[in-house]
Amino acid sequence: MKKTNNKWSQEAYIKAYRFAAERHKGQLVPGTEWSYLAHLSMVSMEIIAALNHETDMDGDLAVQVAILHDTIEDTDTTYEELLSEFGQRVADGVLALTKDKKIEKQHQMSDSLKRIARQPREIWMVKLADRITNLQPPPSYWTTEKMKKYLNQAELILDNLQSGNKLLSSRLNDKIQAYQSYI
Repeated sequence: MKKTNNKWSQEAYIKAYRFAAERHKGQLVPGTEWSYLAHLSMVSMEIIAALNHETDMDGDLAVQVAILHDTIEDTDTTYEELLSEFGQRVADGVLALTKDKKIEKQHQMSDSLKRIARQPREIWMVKLADRITNLQPPPSYWTTEKMKKYLNQAELILDNLQSGNKLLSSRLNDKIQAYQSYI
């Protein structure tokens, strides 16, 4: 195993977690009865595990963005609030991971991937970890067509961001293979 210099602070983690808990209050993981915090915890766990296999990464940036990645997209949180609370790198990372709802739905993922590509690798890692976490058994109400689109998006994410982190790319590839059994 490589020597790591990916220090991340428990206080930075807790600050982001408390912020996200307040903003996502009452939200559930789609298709479940789980608090949305379960999703955020799983994404941050993927990041923490991946940081153990990296050198010279900004662990606080990766962990905080992992926890906050859906705040702009799924709550009334603004970019300016994240900028004030967590600084520009975190706010920019979360914004890059946020779908732009002003553009047509079929173009949102490619637009987001272009914006993520201009960010540090820590942000790439969050997108990989997010999709790993989301490739669980799909909600029962999803159509085969929706599952195929979701799988195609996962493949697009992997194609575009696989150089972001070897471990996460491998895990996403495995999840993609396993997800095909639902279709």
